[in-house]
Amino acid sequence: MNDFKGKTVIVTGAASGIGKSIAQSFAKKEANIVIADIDELNGKQLEQHMNQTGMNSLFIKTDVKKETEIKELITKSFEAFGAIDILINNAGISKFHSFFDLSVEMWEEVINTNLRSVFLCSREAAKLMKQGSCIINLSSTRAVMSESGTEAYSASKGGIAAITHAMASTLAEKGIRVNCISPRWIETGDYESLREVDHKQHFSGRVGKPDDIARTCLFLAHADNDFITGENITVDGGMTRKMIYEE
Repeated sequence: MNDFKGKTVIVTGAASGIGKSIAQSFAKKEANIVIADIDELNGKQLEQHMNQTGMNSLFIKTDVKKETEIKELITKSFEAFGAIDILINNAGISKFHSFFDLSVEMWEEVINTNLRSVFLCSREAAKLMKQGSCIINLSSTRAVMSESGTEAYSASKGGIAAITHAMASTLAEKGIRVNCISPRWIETGDYESLREVDHKQHFSGRVGKPDDIARTCLFLAHADNDFITGENITVDGGMTRKMIYEE
């Protein structure tokens, strides 16, 4: 129960959705949680709720597109808790545009939010991390499969998968493990409104939930799993293994 007690965990994009579930899951294991998000309203509400229920959390407003704010996030986190043990690069945006209308500005917004932030957060955190620390990046099955109009998003997620194994090699000398999770359909809205056909298209028989990703983070971050690094784990109910034919 207390495997993460006293550990400091930074979760980007933690104010809602998958990031919120990840933050709460580690908080229940008595970790110190840094909620990093551009969404100040929901971020502060989560911080207040967690602290009122006996958890230890700190909200730091962060726009992960900005290097200066990332540096401030890492500095403030270290000053508040005296260590950075786990970094979870979850922040991201899902914006799809017609390929021929995709401007450089649109491209850079997605790439800088989803991919460059992973590089910057990891670089700054790794400077302060000690042996036994770990970094977990959130990619997507869109790194290896696509729909039309997803060029920027797919490129960002493919880059996250690639930078994961590169950083795993680079940071091995510091004793820092780096892994990646690739979700597919994780419902962050009204789960009860999903149709039977939505669930049945998964081998697992159901659509994914944020807690499915949170539990995978707990697994990868656990010290007993220190032989896993440079890996990309797909958590998708089997969807990317399913052959689909149109009749």
